[in-house]
Amino acid sequence: MAANDPKDRKFVTALARGLDVLKCFGVGDMFLGNNQIAERTGLPKSTVSRLSYTLTEKGYLEYVAEHNKYRLTTAILRLGYASLAQMDVRRIARPLMQALAEHTQASVNFGVRDHLNMVYIDTYRNASTYAVQLNVGSEISISNTSMGRAFLAAVAEEKRLELMEQIRISDESSWPQTKVGIDKAVSDFSEKGYCLSLGDWRPETHALAVPLVPEDCESGIMVFSCSGAAFQLSPEVFENDIGPRLLNLVANVKTALKFKSGR
Repeated sequence: MAANDPKDRKFVTALARGLDVLKCFGVGDMFLGNNQIAERTGLPKSTVSRLSYTLTEKGYLEYVAEHNKYRLTTAILRLGYASLAQMDVRRIARPLMQALAEHTQASVNFGVRDHLNMVYIDTYRNASTYAVQLNVGSEISISNTSMGRAFLAAVAEEKRLELMEQIRISDESSWPQTKVGIDKAVSDFSEKGYCLSLGDWRPETHALAVPLVPEDCESGIMVFSCSGAAFQLSPEVFENDIGPRLLNLVANVKTALKFKSGR
């Protein structure tokens, strides 16, 4: 039985819906009204009104009368930062990511999967980086980005096929081209250890990604990527310079994590 199956007696539907309301707020959303939340969650407006009221009473949302909308409070930030603070990988990887960003004059990123997106947990970029500049908390597609493809390539085949079916259903018209990219990524990962996205997500952006698969937990797959402007970083630069360097970065992080855990 699926964890969110309404027949699952352990599953608290009201809690799940409340969390869905909070997840509606993206990086660029300072305020959201009940209508917008209802549209994004697919929940009835009356249900959303009760949920937003409850979350406001609990201190996770704040109602702003001037806009007749809600915004997240610092209570959410405390939860997020507490989670980030517990991530040893983030502390270990930080100086290595910064060094690679300086060398490549590009953006070096670290992310994890959330449904059909990858979420940035950390990112470093050189001042001269021309690529799309995303911040911590930003979400990108799992289907056509190097980071998403690297996750799909590293995950067990059964899970990959399940996710690919969800991707197909979400965008039938783009699926044939999307599948070609994912299949190529799986092949590249098997052969080279990394995955590419050369203008597939955005025409002006090239990127390469390497997954980090913890020895004790496949579901905890994390992905490191390096992205930059297509005119600045050619496919050859990614293949011959950035690829080997990012593979080395991930290997060093994995070794440090293993040493820290005593295994």
